[in-house]
Amino acid sequence: MVTEGIGMAIKGVLKEELENSIRMQEKYEEELEKLPVGSLIKKKIKGHEYYYIVMREKGKVKFVYKGKEVTDALVEEYTRAKELRAKYRKLLSQVKKQVKFLKGALRGQESI
Repeated sequence: MVTEGIGMAIKGVLKEELENSIRMQEKYEEELEKLPVGSLIKKKIKGHEYYYIVMREKGKVKFVYKGKEVTDALVEEYTRAKELRAKYRKLLSQVKKQVKFLKGALRGQESI
């Protein structure tokens, strides 16, 4: 009887943790969608520097010309976006593993 109560308490905690993890996963995915698409790069062509936004579109790499000079704000925006994208992808990967583990544990397939 006592072990049943403990088992139910553990299952309750795992369910709550699973719900929190799923919410976190959705939040990270939303934050990734808010970031600007692509990366800002500088190409040197025949001694001149040009700025482009590089992105994937339908499986192909696409370059969008931004000009010979870009504002510091644009450079900062894409630098920050690159850092945040890496951070959110890492967190998203971790939370997906956690969700998978918790679902398995709730089905009784993972040892707690």
